[in-house]
Amino acid sequence: MEHTLPNTPTQANDPARLSGALLWIAGIVLAMANFVAVLNMTIANVTVPNMAGALGAGSSQGTWIITSYAVAEAITVPLTGWLSSRFGAVKLFTLAVAMFGVFSLLCGVSTSLNMLLLMRVLQGMAGGPLMALSQTLLLRIFPKEQSMQAMGLWAMTTLLAPVVGPVLGGWICDNYNWSWVFLINVPMALAFAVIAWTLLKRYVDPIVNNPIDRIGMLLLVIWVASLQIMLDEGKDLDWFASDEIRILAVIAAVGFLSFLIWELTEEHPIVNLKVFRHRGFSSCMIVLALAFGAFFGLNVLTPQWLEYNMGYNTTWAGLVVAWGGLLSVVFSPIAANLANRTDPRKLIFIGTLWLAINTFWRSSATSDMSYFTICVPLFFMGVGMPMYYVPLTGLAMGSVDEEETASAAGLMNFVRTISGAIATSLVTTAWQDRSYIAHAELTNVLDPSGQAATLLHSGQRYAQMGREMINMMVNGQSLLLATNGLMVTIGGVFLLATAAILLAPKPSRVVDPNSVGH
Repeated sequence: MEHTLPNTPTQANDPARLSGALLWIAGIVLAMANFVAVLNMTIANVTVPNMAGALGAGSSQGTWIITSYAVAEAITVPLTGWLSSRFGAVKLFTLAVAMFGVFSLLCGVSTSLNMLLLMRVLQGMAGGPLMALSQTLLLRIFPKEQSMQAMGLWAMTTLLAPVVGPVLGGWICDNYNWSWVFLINVPMALAFAVIAWTLLKRYVDPIVNNPIDRIGMLLLVIWVASLQIMLDEGKDLDWFASDEIRILAVIAAVGFLSFLIWELTEEHPIVNLKVFRHRGFSSCMIVLALAFGAFFGLNVLTPQWLEYNMGYNTTWAGLVVAWGGLLSVVFSPIAANLANRTDPRKLIFIGTLWLAINTFWRSSATSDMSYFTICVPLFFMGVGMPMYYVPLTGLAMGSVDEEETASAAGLMNFVRTISGAIATSLVTTAWQDRSYIAHAELTNVLDPSGQAATLLHSGQRYAQMGREMINMMVNGQSLLLATNGLMVTIGGVFLLATAAILLAPKPSRVVDPNSVGH
C-alpha cells in the first residue's frame, strides 16, 4: 500500500498553514508538552519519601502523591475527544498547558500533604488532555506526507519521558529540594502555552455543542478511580485478603460494565467507544496494552533490582535505565520514514519481536555484572521501541473514520496509561512474591540437613555475623532469581504482542491531517 500521498492544492498553497521552521517549532512545542505530561507520571516516583517526610506524612500516605495524579490523568485522557469538540482542540490544548504550569507551581509551594494531593489531582486533570491533543494537533498541522514524521516526533517523547523521569527526579532530590520536581514544569508549560496559541490559533475549529453526558462521566470517574486505587494499594493490603481491595474490585468491575453499556447506547457519549468496531484499531490497542505494559514493567523492575540487589543509588539506577532511551531518539525518525514506505504491520512485528529477544537476553543477569554489561542490552532495546510504537500509532489512527481520530487518540493514550498502571502493580507484587519463594527454595538447598543452622546457633563466636552474611547472600540471589524469572515472563508478553499484530488488517487510508481533532 502506498503511504505517501500528495497533498491537495488547497493544502499545499494555503497561506494560513504553517510551513518551514514555524511548522517544526510548533511540532516541537506540541511534542514537548506531551513529554512534560508523561514525565510527571514517573518523575515523582523516586522522590515520594522526601516529599512525605518534608510534609510530615508517612510513606504509605506519600504513595497518594503518585496515585492522585494517575487517577486524574486516567479519567481526563478519554474525555479529550468530547472536550475538544465542545471547546476546540487548540483552545483546550493552550488552556491545559497553561493550567498544568499553574498547578505545578502550586504543587511546588504546597505546605501540607492535603494541599499537594489536591494540586496533583488538578495537575493530572490538566495533563490528561495534553497527551492526546498533542498527538491530534501534530497530525493536523503537518502535511499528509509528513504525518509519520510527526508521529515519530510524538512517539520519541512518549518513550523517553518514562525513562528520563526517575533519573531527573532522583538527581533533583539528591542535589536540590523536592519542590523543584514540580517547579521545573512551570517555565516550560507557560512558554509552550504562549507559543502554541500564537502559532496554532489559525487552526481553531468549529465548536459542536453536544449535551453533557453526566451519567457517563460519573461512571467513568467511579470505575477508573476504583481500579487505580486498587492497583496502587493492593500489594500493601495483601490484595484480595483485604476487604477494601475486594470492595474496590467489585466497584471497578460493576462500574466498568455499566460504563460500557451506557456509552454504547447513549446518543452523545462522553467517550466514543464505537471506534473499537474497527478491527485495525482494536488490534492495535491489544498490541499497545501488551507491549507498553511490558515496557513499563521493565522500567519499574530494573531500578528496583539495581537498588535492592546490586547496591546502586537512585541516581545511578536511573542512569542505567536511561540507556534504553538513547537509540530510541535515533530510530524514531528512521521508523517514521520506514512506516511511510512499507506495511506498518511488518515493522510492528519486527519491533515487538526485537523487544522479546532483548528481554530474554536480560534474563541471564548475574550478581557480579559490571555497569556496562548491564547497560548493553538496555542500549539495544532502544531499537525496538520506536520500531513498533511509531507505526502502531499511525496504523491505529488510520484505521478509524476521519471524524473519530480525536476520540481514538484519547482512547489510545488511556489504554497506554492504564496498561502502565496495571503493569506496575503486577510487577512489584510478582517480584516480591517470587523473591520469597526463591528465598525458601535456596535455604533448603543451602542447608538441607540443618547442620549449618545448628552450628550457627550453638553459641560459637561470630555466629550472629555468620548468620547475617549467609542471609544477605541468600536474599541477593533470591532477588536475582525473581528478576530473571520476571524478565522471562515479560519477554513472553512481548511475544504475545508480536502475535497480536497479525490480527490487524492492512490499513485502508493515510491519516488526513485536516480531519484530526474535529
